[in-house]
Amino acid sequence: MTSPRHVPVLLDRVVALLEPSLSASGAVLIDATLGLGGHTEAVLTRCELARVIGIDRDPVALDLARDRLAGYGDRFTGVHAVYDEIPDVLADLGLPNVQGVLFDLGVSSMQLDVRERGFAYAEDAPLDMRMDATVGLTAADILNTYSAADLTRVLRDYGEEKFARKIATAIVRRREQEPFTTSAALVELLYAEIPAPARRTGGHPAKRTFQALRMEVNDELAVLRRAIPAAIDALAIGGRVVVESYHSLEDRLVKQAFTAASRSTVPDDLPFIPAGSAPHLRLVTRGAERAGEAEIQANPRAASVRLRAIERVSFPGAAA
Repeated sequence: MTSPRHVPVLLDRVVALLEPSLSASGAVLIDATLGLGGHTEAVLTRCELARVIGIDRDPVALDLARDRLAGYGDRFTGVHAVYDEIPDVLADLGLPNVQGVLFDLGVSSMQLDVRERGFAYAEDAPLDMRMDATVGLTAADILNTYSAADLTRVLRDYGEEKFARKIATAIVRRREQEPFTTSAALVELLYAEIPAPARRTGGHPAKRTFQALRMEVNDELAVLRRAIPAAIDALAIGGRVVVESYHSLEDRLVKQAFTAASRSTVPDDLPFIPAGSAPHLRLVTRGAERAGEAEIQANPRAASVRLRAIERVSFPGAAA
């Protein structure tokens, strides 16, 4: 299993973006994708007046993070939930708003490294891929029950797989002989269906299909589509939402939500902004920030990261 001391992507930059909002006594951060608690540990260490509510749908990760963060006492609260349930979590804890929300999207290194979880394609393992292994369809369920059209949609939209239709047809044909249960059969099929020239570029030929299945199993885009507005609504004045995305569709959703929340409705040619018409949020980052070459060399996962942040400056109905 990966060491819990694994350093998250863009750790210093993420904490720097959150620090201004977490400097006052009683400030609260929601770490909406707690994982092994690397971001939370850094925040608790560097923002000594803040406390963190860590949310994760994976009960195994939650237990590991609780052990890691036990030394911070009641400054850390772990909650088993999906991150689109932020309003319910805050209501349960009696919090009207928070000073920060952090999302580090995608699959954690811990999940990838535990063979039985079925996230990785490097070795034969059960085709599970559920972040919460107690509920929902597995990857095997999807492979064995989805129509060719639905499999094509999943592989094309979530995996950006240009051979999606070819692979989906082969999956349906193969499962008629024997259902999919472990990753080796799927990887073998992908090697057979993806032409050799395409296999020689873009990394492992199974990468896109496994990513697509994981996103479908965990309904990741739909959850994110609900979670970002919920996070924005949860912010106190001066509070920030910080998001690390690793997939173009995720980053597009975040960009669209942040742009809409920070856009002025005042015509460009109006010489002044009427009272109450200024945007209630402002973009903190200019576009999406990327990892530097040194970090990418040390941690290849950083190559695809897109980092965005937004801050609340007022509430609707309040004077600007």
